[in-house]
Amino acid sequence: MTTNPTSTTPPPVRAGRREWTALGVLMLPLLLVSMDVSVLYFAIPAISADLEPSGTQQLWIFDIYAFVLAGLLMTMGSLGDRIGRRRLLLIGATAFGAASLVAAYANSAETLIAARAVLGIGGATLMPSTMALLRTMFTDPGQRAKAIGLWSGVMTAGIALGSVMSGILVQHFWWGSVFLVNLPALALLLVLGPILLPESKDPAPGRFDWLSVPLSMAAVLPVIYGLKEIPSEGWNVRYVVSITVGLLFAALFVHRQRTTASPMIDPALFRGRGFAPSVALNLVSAFGFMGSAYFTTQYLQSVLDKSALEAALWALLPSLPIGAAAPVAAALVQRGVDRAHVVTAGFAIASCGFALLALAGTDSMWLVLTSCGVLAVGGVTVMSQIMDLAMGTAPVERAGTASSLMETGTEFGGALGMAVLGAIGTAIYRHEIPASAPAPAHETLGGALAVADRVPGLAAAAREAFTSGMQGAAIAGAVVLAGAAVLAAVTLRKVRPHSKTPEELSDLSPSGV
Repeated sequence: MTTNPTSTTPPPVRAGRREWTALGVLMLPLLLVSMDVSVLYFAIPAISADLEPSGTQQLWIFDIYAFVLAGLLMTMGSLGDRIGRRRLLLIGATAFGAASLVAAYANSAETLIAARAVLGIGGATLMPSTMALLRTMFTDPGQRAKAIGLWSGVMTAGIALGSVMSGILVQHFWWGSVFLVNLPALALLLVLGPILLPESKDPAPGRFDWLSVPLSMAAVLPVIYGLKEIPSEGWNVRYVVSITVGLLFAALFVHRQRTTASPMIDPALFRGRGFAPSVALNLVSAFGFMGSAYFTTQYLQSVLDKSALEAALWALLPSLPIGAAAPVAAALVQRGVDRAHVVTAGFAIASCGFALLALAGTDSMWLVLTSCGVLAVGGVTVMSQIMDLAMGTAPVERAGTASSLMETGTEFGGALGMAVLGAIGTAIYRHEIPASAPAPAHETLGGALAVADRVPGLAAAAREAFTSGMQGAAIAGAVVLAGAAVLAAVTLRKVRPHSKTPEELSDLSPSGV
């Protein structure tokens, strides 16, 4: 009996030194984008003193970056699939660098707000492009899992490093230096990117659906805005209306994608087994990660009375185990452990982190830091594995779109975690605070500490009330993540990512390197 050699599928091409070097180049923009989420934590006071923005302008200086980033992720992911991921990455890096320079030397609040908005546009091009390029460079499943693990670790570490770097730079230089640090890394990317990074795009993308751009932004931005404001302002009618309007536009956006001939987001992506569960589980993972951070950052500063820089430095400790979490998870999957079991274990570990946080008192720094570390290990385990699964199950020609959907889910999940867990914590805090306390004390712990010198015992009572709120929110978070563990065990059973053959991949990179 003879076999037909043409029927044998060629094995995926293993990446060599060139691809791993290119991965290092790809980590530069990812690190910058994630750092810019938190880089203003310590620069805001200096910016306020120098530019004298109004209260509203100060909020926009801080928030406009994340809003624009979230609103344009889907657009840029789809655009990269059409015009080329490397091209979009380099265009975005140029815009990011130019905006960083303008922001560093801004002489008015309006200029800084505009520069931060352009930074958000640049960031929206960089994040999906890095993951899409990674997907096309690493076709071997084992190597791809390791590369995505590094991607997840760098993104998580960048958020933690941004606040620390901000504090150090502002302490020794001027506030504009937090933006100038972007330039050397971007210059290196612009020099090495065209040399090391392969171009890839959808060979038959169809026309770009411009109507979906405003629809997607109208769906994302009002929901993100409402969810971000609820933890601090409560369930104000304005924010409920904002979320409702966003959901209505989301329904219109989904209808548009299902009925137009050339959609921005191909609905077929969600019919692939494993992709839809990955998006949902990624959202829940971000829910836990950001929901816990909402409390632990306040706990370190307002309950333990650490300075902002001290709190940021202490918060680096839980980030240390992150470097091992993703590689260990990838190694387990490569050795035959079912991915569903690994993701389930990650959620279970993160749930245990919340359970530890629920045991914290008003003087439990090490317990809180340990809980953060356990949460981080579980969260990165989950994020790295489901990102690898999503990118492996999605067609390579839709890699940018798939990446942008996962990252948009991260933004939604983080905002939802802060809103829901923040609302639970706030409700418990207001119930526990003494009824005789001044009005500001009933709003937030910060408000209580601001008037504590006029009311004996108020500071201690407010810290106890906040800690009780954190405990209640942690219990809720533990329950949500335990439920996610069950969901992962059910929905990811026997789901396997597929790999493109070398011939199929060559069709996606017509321009070579």
